[in-house]
Amino acid sequence: MWDRTALCVQQGIDPNGRDPMTPRGPILAAAFAVLALTAAPGQAQVGPVTASPIPAGLAEGKGAPFPKGHYGSLEALPDWGGVWTFSFPRMAPGAPRPAPPPLKGKYLTEYQAWRKAVVDNGGVVKRTGSNCEPPGMPGIMTIGQYPIEFLFTPGRVTVLHEAWMQVRRIWTDGRVHDDPEPGFHGHSIGHWEGDTLVVDTTAVKSSIPLGMGMSHSDKLHITERIHLAPGDADTLLDEITVDDPDALEHAYTSTASYKRDRYGVLLEFVCAENDRNQVDDTGNTTFQ
Repeated sequence: MWDRTALCVQQGIDPNGRDPMTPRGPILAAAFAVLALTAAPGQAQVGPVTASPIPAGLAEGKGAPFPKGHYGSLEALPDWGGVWTFSFPRMAPGAPRPAPPPLKGKYLTEYQAWRKAVVDNGGVVKRTGSNCEPPGMPGIMTIGQYPIEFLFTPGRVTVLHEAWMQVRRIWTDGRVHDDPEPGFHGHSIGHWEGDTLVVDTTAVKSSIPLGMGMSHSDKLHITERIHLAPGDADTLLDEITVDDPDALEHAYTSTASYKRDRYGVLLEFVCAENDRNQVDDTGNTTFQ
């Protein structure tokens, strides 16, 4: 940003709009014309557009960045059209609850301390982060009420989440994990085995919870096998296997099930719209 006063002084112009040699001669139009000419070159010097390197595993001119001419191959993929809503598993009467992730070491100790703190706090979960923060992987794949949508394009599968309006990219163009930047959803690469999408995910931020009160290390590794249920084209299954040699005694697998809404659409989800200050007894917002 240019400093109006500094530029006026540099050009010999009174910043209040008067010619310094003629105290009563207003020259605002000329002043701002000079300012525009002076500032324009500096503002234009933004440098060249970044040229990202070719991802590891891709040849130059290949993969998702070059989709033209490859859309025909999408016809061979399964029909996952519409939106899909996670179905909570129904427990049979008297059936035992599913076993929790087999945490070990400090991760188990921290989880047990978290459970005790919740009980001592009357069941209220204390949070250190924003309530508008998305859960990341693998939790984002089992959010009830808010549907997801799959988009097939050459070299990638894109998962759109209504919840928090998140976007997850699964690269199917042959690229590999090459020390990716950790993120909420990690780095996902996949391939098709018949009608099953096999997904391999690493680089999930260690700050992302594995489950409520559960943490993991930077070695978290998630494998998914996503496919339509046998004999039911309106049910999609995601077999999720989670492994972490530092945090888990052994890998564990769970299956998420989704129901199709063929003509459904994703709605906007703007968490910040309702992220307000606290309100007092009269309903007015307060400031801390």
